[in-house]
Amino acid sequence: MLRRLALRDVVIVAALEVELGAGFTVLTGETGAGKSILVDALQLALGGRAEATLVREGAARAEVSAEFDLPPALKPWLEEAGFDTTGDDMLLLRRTVDAQGKSRAWVNGSPATVAQLREAAEWLVDIHGQHAWQSLTRPAAVRALLDEHAGIDGAPLAAAWKAWREAQARHDEAVAKRDALARDRERLAWQVAELDKLAPGADEWEVLNAEHQRLAHGQALIDGARAALVALSDEEPSAGSLAGRAADALADVAQFDGALGDVLEVVRGAQAQLDDAAHTLNAYLGRIEPDPERLSALDARLAAWVGQARRYRRAPAELPALLTQWKEELAGLDAAADVEALERAAADAQRAWRAEAEQVSRQRQRAAPPLAESVTAAMQQLGMAGGRFEVVLVPQDEPQSYGLESIELRVAGHAGSTPRALAKVASGGELSRLALAIAVTTAQAPSRAVTTTAAHTKNKTSAAPPTLIFDEIDAGVGGTVADSVGRLMKQLGGSAQVLAVTHLAQVAACADHHLVVSKAQQGARTLSALQAVDGEARVAEIARMLGGERLSGTAHAQAMLGAAAAAAPAATPAAKPRKERAR
Repeated sequence: MLRRLALRDVVIVAALEVELGAGFTVLTGETGAGKSILVDALQLALGGRAEATLVREGAARAEVSAEFDLPPALKPWLEEAGFDTTGDDMLLLRRTVDAQGKSRAWVNGSPATVAQLREAAEWLVDIHGQHAWQSLTRPAAVRALLDEHAGIDGAPLAAAWKAWREAQARHDEAVAKRDALARDRERLAWQVAELDKLAPGADEWEVLNAEHQRLAHGQALIDGARAALVALSDEEPSAGSLAGRAADALADVAQFDGALGDVLEVVRGAQAQLDDAAHTLNAYLGRIEPDPERLSALDARLAAWVGQARRYRRAPAELPALLTQWKEELAGLDAAADVEALERAAADAQRAWRAEAEQVSRQRQRAAPPLAESVTAAMQQLGMAGGRFEVVLVPQDEPQSYGLESIELRVAGHAGSTPRALAKVASGGELSRLALAIAVTTAQAPSRAVTTTAAHTKNKTSAAPPTLIFDEIDAGVGGTVADSVGRLMKQLGGSAQVLAVTHLAQVAACADHHLVVSKAQQGARTLSALQAVDGEARVAEIARMLGGERLSGTAHAQAMLGAAAAAAPAATPAAKPRKERAR
């Protein structure tokens, strides 16, 4: 329930704060006084479009805050989004708009996105505007009306439709490009086959080059190793024998000076290393020998690598990766060219969509009669006695993203007539009354619509009933029908918080609480104010709405209020402006 609404510098409102109670509350006032400004401001706090025109002339920014009872089922969403939930079960939404049209938003004092405001709004408020009847002539809106009443989650159907269309598009593309794909596949298959003949290994190019370099310089390697061996051990004096003589000379005198002992150890270590080197060179010369046949084979292999690299204008070392890439592309072309497989995939996707669409159809078929009966019952109270309302599922010739059928609203305005398409037979006044009947019906019926957010699945009506706002939805009705509208809203206020902007005295007389919006000239500025009225002030406002002579209007207003009070249960706690001032 909406507990408090505060505005600052919004259009012609300087500063206003109102506390709201349960039951049925009306907002009345002269045309242009600012009644709809309150609704626009609330929509801004709920994530509506921010415009610079909302900022009062001369002010830096407009600010709106709305305080609600916190629905228990919304608490997990708040916690997951990182918003504070430690308060006294209240939810505070705040929004500002500056003179350039830039806005900022907060939830419970923490910065929020506009999308988060909109998401929270789904739990809190249902707004029915004065042009709600126009949606009754739009197929998408009519379908959404029935689907919401049926509790249909359209996401699986939309996903199945998308999967089917994408699969069908892949099949159609393959059919259309079959010849081009075949040519591409033939070319790529030939390239893969040619490169497969070489069968380049991942590290083979580096290994081949290293071995080729060794064999190509085989004689130089032998000559160098033999010369080194001669210098180490075969010549006289050799490096090894000279190191031995040095060690012997030091050994004879090292006993007389300890400092020479360390040098002796170094010389003996060098002698041992020279012996090891000579041994290694002997072994190397024993196994190395020229291999012209192997060298010839390496020349041929390297030439094949270089030839393929030149053909495809790549570095030789890139050939293994190129072969892998081509094989993957060939596999992709094989799959794309497999029209039969793509056709099977499209058929499977179509069956999955149809199964989902048939499930949605069954839900619509179950929900349509109860909705039609409820609206028909409401019509009887709105000047359409004997009228009948029908919700008809019309099969489609071609499948559509929304299912197997379109939804058509049909109405018979009086007894004995055949229901026909609403847009063809209903007048503007009848459309307004039908829109009101549907709004009241859907507001009274527990909504089964489910919205999934992150890891939580939430039901909008799993907590307290939402706040219902009717913004001049009763336009175009009057007389006894207006009395019925007032009684319906009064009845609805028994189970939900109802706020209505109205010009009808009959509707205002049925309200539990009455707020009057007025505007006044203050210097060079026009400012709007809000006042809760009761007693004589309320009688005067009802009389003003009725018009006519002052005395007769007052008497009529008193009679209307008396009749409404006699037919109504005890009133709920009154709504009142909490603060009101102009700057």
